[in-house]
Amino acid sequence: MTLLYSKSLRVKFPDSLTMFSRRLFLWQIVLLLTACKTAETSKLGKLSMGVVSYGEDDRSIEQYSPLVDYLQAQLKTIIELEPAYNEIKALEQIKRKNWSLVFAPPGLAAIAIFEEQYSPLFPLEGVEKMRSLIVVREESPFKKLTDLKNQTMALGQPGSATGYSLPLYNLYGLTLAGVRIAPTPKTILEWIDKKEVAAGALSLADLERYRQNFKQTNYRVIHSSSVPPGAIIVGPMVELYQQERIRKTLASASQNTIQAAGYLTNSRVPEYKALMEIIAKVRPLAGKIKDKPVYLHK
Repeated sequence: MTLLYSKSLRVKFPDSLTMFSRRLFLWQIVLLLTACKTAETSKLGKLSMGVVSYGEDDRSIEQYSPLVDYLQAQLKTIIELEPAYNEIKALEQIKRKNWSLVFAPPGLAAIAIFEEQYSPLFPLEGVEKMRSLIVVREESPFKKLTDLKNQTMALGQPGSATGYSLPLYNLYGLTLAGVRIAPTPKTILEWIDKKEVAAGALSLADLERYRQNFKQTNYRVIHSSSVPPGAIIVGPMVELYQQERIRKTLASASQNTIQAAGYLTNSRVPEYKALMEIIAKVRPLAGKIKDKPVYLHK
């Protein structure tokens, strides 16, 4: 009987095996171990990548296609891009753990990290435009937040920091005639344009992006709050060593691919603790905003 030792393998050969048989047997073991190792390092399965599109799926596909192609080639796995119509739809996917990777605006990032065990990888760009605004028509008499007392206000979806949580926090203590929840930031500007609401809340980036659709209306900002940028986050269903592979792969993408997808590889992920505290504080108001009038206080 012959024994073969290695640091991690001990093989016992029957004496009846010929030298050729032993070599063949060893070669089969090497192939088996190599296959197992390859499967371990490359097995990511299918990854779903979530983004908020506000109904502009074609624009999202165009923006993220270079990154999707790159990740598929490097990770040797299928990447499915899944645009969500708005924040509430995205939040449903996050809570169900349906998204492996998310390009999350700040409100979704905070909730996913603190409540759904997602982990941040990189911040998203656009910090200078990530501000929460409350806007009115240029000719309106409203100059400050207290002027909105007994007026109708448009908010974004729960899950949006710029369109929902921060505006509610800043309006705390006021009584409004009513609150309308808009499906998208563009709808908020449309309601202001049609004078269906006195004011609306959205981000600076969304104001600049959608105001061109309402060229007959000038919008004026009466309040502005700073917000941390969003982040690329990865779900808890993705194993830690796989998360690290994804992080390194994202960091190694070409500059054109990184810029198109809109993330930063040389900046620290923002701190979301303060934002999460605001989100938690305004949650009890969710039931009250359906009332008329709306009392934004305890």
